[in-house]
Amino acid sequence: MKPRTTRTAQQVRAEFQRKGISIGSWADQHGFSRSSVNQVLTGRNAATMGAGHKIAVMLGLKHGEIVENFHG
Repeated sequence: MKPRTTRTAQQVRAEFQRKGISIGSWADQHGFSRSSVNQVLTGRNAATMGAGHKIAVMLGLKHGEIVENFHG
């Protein structure tokens, strides 16, 4: 199995542009606010926990696990 590599925000934006997908439509489709996705892509959200973490992992910006309903 090929190891996954992370992407940069610029690479994510380029892929969206190639596919004709807006950041807003990706956010809507995945149940995130548009501002949260923009904040992760611009680096204003460190994406260390919560929705920011989930967005970054789903976009391939960082390696990580998405754990639903964790009560720690």
